[in-house]
Amino acid sequence: MLVDTHAHLTDNKFCGDLDGVIARAEESGVSAIIDVGENLATSLRCIAHAGRYKSIFASVGIHPHHAARASEAEIKGIARRADNPMVVAIGETGLDYHHRSASRELQAGLFRRLLRVAIEKGLPVIVHCREAYADVIALLREAGSEGARGVLHCFSGSGGDADALLEMGYYISVGGPLTYPANASLRSIVQHLPLERVLVETDCPYLPPQGHRGKRNEPANVVYVALEVARLRGLSREGVEATTTANARRLFDKMVLHG
Repeated sequence: MLVDTHAHLTDNKFCGDLDGVIARAEESGVSAIIDVGENLATSLRCIAHAGRYKSIFASVGIHPHHAARASEAEIKGIARRADNPMVVAIGETGLDYHHRSASRELQAGLFRRLLRVAIEKGLPVIVHCREAYADVIALLREAGSEGARGVLHCFSGSGGDADALLEMGYYISVGGPLTYPANASLRSIVQHLPLERVLVETDCPYLPPQGHRGKRNEPANVVYVALEVARLRGLSREGVEATTTANARRLFDKMVLHG
């Protein structure tokens, strides 16, 4: 079994095709998919997907790209939906200094608010970070004494960043970019991570693995990420699947896997 710990099945690229996407994932051995919200509207759709498909679980949050438009009502709406039994995480949330769609101050304020929601609800947080690792780590450290926990999704930081996150108890998730020829530094980091703190994801429909680039990514492709982790670690695919699935169960402890 495999868990795709980060997917965006609410994206328009999946319109009219979601039944087939889920069927292909199940055929590939994907036992669970965490459908990740980017704002209140998509978070509600993630919850609806989780009610429709037994393999889907929801995460509710507001992406830093939406920080400039995030209202108090929307944040409170996310907090209310976090009580839904199909919601296993808060996110995604975090900081993104690459696209600059919102000021750093607005992003940090929203991130703090959603970390607070995660702490109050006893849920892990799914963290987005792009070109902002020092500030993300500082904010996570700030929230750590209050019980914040979670995962850095689609990790792209340095070895030092990974060490700081591991020290705070965070998991590190890798996706399609691990397979890209230019990503030798990430592969080196993954070779030395404690395997019990590694998760796998697709971030679909984005970032398809090597050999599928230029096409829509989907949860079935998480198998290629697991295979690359296995190759880098000198392990069997089955061993990586078992360990990363156990890791996902441990972090997303509201998730009940079927099969």
